Amino acid sequence: MSALVRFLAGEGPDAAGRTFDEVLALDDLLIERRHDFIQWLFPLTEPSAAVPGSPVLTPDLVAKLAASPAAQARLEAAAARMLAFYERSDRWLRPADHNHLRITRIIRSLRLLVGDAAADRFRRRILERVAAAGAPVGAAALRFWAEA
Repeated sequence: MSALVRFLAGEGPDAAGRTFDEVLALDDLLIERRHDFIQWLFPLTEPSAAVPGSPVLTPDLVAKLAASPAAQARLEAAAARMLAFYERSDRWLRPADHNHLRITRIIRSLRLLVGDAAADRFRRRILERVAAAGAPVGAAALRFWAEA
């Protein structure tokens, strides 16, 4: 079993030695500052430019994770944790911010591994937060989120 499948099943650590539960328990300051966990919580089919060596999904991994109730529950929990972070923080509500790339990753990963409803729900909540803040996010990020 791959390290990513073990991590998302709650049975193994990420590359930094953290379990899934430990990553979700990071405080908001660490969520903001650390850049090596999002690729484990929300993997994609292409390598990360920001964190080389991060997990990359293969068709086999996509099938395994999509069929795993444990992985599905953890992906939903990870989405809820990140939504809580974005709802409590205003720092990312500006025209350009590294969190905009994270949001794109989250939407794309949810769509691929959990389904359209989960991805659309996450995107809708993010857009509601942006609107409530007076729409300070740049057009490029909004376009990427729509395309994700």
